[in-house]
Amino acid sequence: MSNVHGHASSPALPIAIAHRLGLARYYIAVAPFPVSFFTNSQKHTPEIPTPLTKTKAEKNTAARKMNRRQFQRGRRIQITLSVFVGLFLCFSNVDASIHEYRMEAFSPKANAFFFHGGSEGLYASKLHEPTTDSSSEIKPSFKGKSIISFDSVTFLRPKESAKSQQEMQQNTGLVEAIILEVKDRERIGGASLKSGAICCNKQLADQGSCKLGEVIIQNNPDNFGWPKRIKTFFQGTNEEAKMDFETVEINSTGMYYLYFMFCDPQLKGTLIKGRTVWKNPNGYLPGKMAPLMTFFGFMSLAYLVLGLAWFLRFVQFWKDIIHLHYHITLVIALGMCEMAVWYFEYSNFNSTGTRPMGITLWAVTFGSVKKTLSRLLLLVVSMGFGVVRPTLGGLTSKVVLLGLIYFIATEALELVEHLGNINDFSGKAKLFLVLPVAFLDACFILWIFSSLSKTLEKLQMRRNLAKLELYRKFTNALAVSVLLSIAWIGFELYFNATNPLSEFWQIAWIIPAFWNMLAYALLVVICVLWAPSRNPTRYAYMEGMGEDSDEEGITLTGNSGDMAMKLERQAIGDDLEEDKRE
Repeated sequence: MSNVHGHASSPALPIAIAHRLGLARYYIAVAPFPVSFFTNSQKHTPEIPTPLTKTKAEKNTAARKMNRRQFQRGRRIQITLSVFVGLFLCFSNVDASIHEYRMEAFSPKANAFFFHGGSEGLYASKLHEPTTDSSSEIKPSFKGKSIISFDSVTFLRPKESAKSQQEMQQNTGLVEAIILEVKDRERIGGASLKSGAICCNKQLADQGSCKLGEVIIQNNPDNFGWPKRIKTFFQGTNEEAKMDFETVEINSTGMYYLYFMFCDPQLKGTLIKGRTVWKNPNGYLPGKMAPLMTFFGFMSLAYLVLGLAWFLRFVQFWKDIIHLHYHITLVIALGMCEMAVWYFEYSNFNSTGTRPMGITLWAVTFGSVKKTLSRLLLLVVSMGFGVVRPTLGGLTSKVVLLGLIYFIATEALELVEHLGNINDFSGKAKLFLVLPVAFLDACFILWIFSSLSKTLEKLQMRRNLAKLELYRKFTNALAVSVLLSIAWIGFELYFNATNPLSEFWQIAWIIPAFWNMLAYALLVVICVLWAPSRNPTRYAYMEGMGEDSDEEGITLTGNSGDMAMKLERQAIGDDLEEDKRE
């Protein structure tokens, strides 16, 4: 959750957008509710008198309307499936910690041309001595080491550039691969030489500061040989230059960037293809993702403990179970599956260096279903369905439609984020996917708190003390979660504003972890409030009119008792009329 109350002046949308743009994984808290309205929303709706007979024209008109609704529903389902299939096909061959280059172009910068080959947080190697694999005395083993390796990286220059060279001439073009730690970024280019150039020019070469035609690099005296420079030359009139297979060992923990650069203007239009492999000492997971594997394992156990406790309570009072408890069980099961699947997805990623498509797709889908169902349950329970009103009336279709749209938007965003390359996708593409989700989150926030306010008002007017106390506790839990969410969003915005180059990558994992912890904590609160007991119906909507006086422990006699009963009947009648109007 990201806001406090459902007024028109509420900053729900800006908060939701800021939250989404901060790369957070926040979840609206899970709330229980008997969602029988999905399948039988008219169970308690009073019958409406209808004519005993209909003309043939009226029957034909009704049939046409029904066929049109079925056609529109089918079209929506077809479009939804097409979107998911398209996204799946777009990312069906995407690697993760293995950075792929597919005929990418270089961009001009000052007097140089560059291509960003990747960036990841890497921990220092645990083993520094050269070792060999037990199965071969030649093949090196990188167990316990942090490395960046270049695999089949090839540069292709334009034909015009190649033909302008002499066939017997060597070194007719230079491309440099530069690996640097983020703290050494000022050592690239002529900033230390009071020059805005990136490549060495004749004036700087004459001063002996650098070599003409190469990128200016000032070596770090505290880390010999860094930033690392690897040269690849074009030969004669060849259009291709293949980079030697090389592995760079990382002996210092930090955020590392890889750039491919050239200074020769004749190489303008050069393309790059191939891949680089980035590995940490304990596996292929990037540094800021590695702690999340442990976290997801911990959360899987936490959901398992909660599920066992809930199951024991469920079995103990199985004769007194109401529909509400089945839906709480469903949310717990979804959370357990989501965390477990994410753990196995990260574990596989860490072992192989690529993201398993099947597991990732399941994890994303479980997460999207859980978030959608959580928001719907929270919204409907805030409306008082099953407590102060028997049905949602005309709101049922609106609630279901909002949930369907939210699921589609969330699924698309999560697919792009988790099935794309490990580098962030472009800001415009991200904004295009983030804005719909942020807007829908804002709609949920406003609708939830405005409905909750109306429900509390109705309970207070009817003096249903037990239900009122339950909803007050529920409201307090939501308010605390909202305050924590707003405070954490502020921290997240500050963190991202002061960390544009991911220098604090080692603690970045706590941002998505917080939202999972908050959702779990609120789910625990809900399980406690709506725990199975010997008398659960005191919280449910009852058609009988005498429940409130029993549950409140108030003795009503004489005319005062009759008056209370009349007021109760009138209030329920008003609710039914309101349902029909909606």
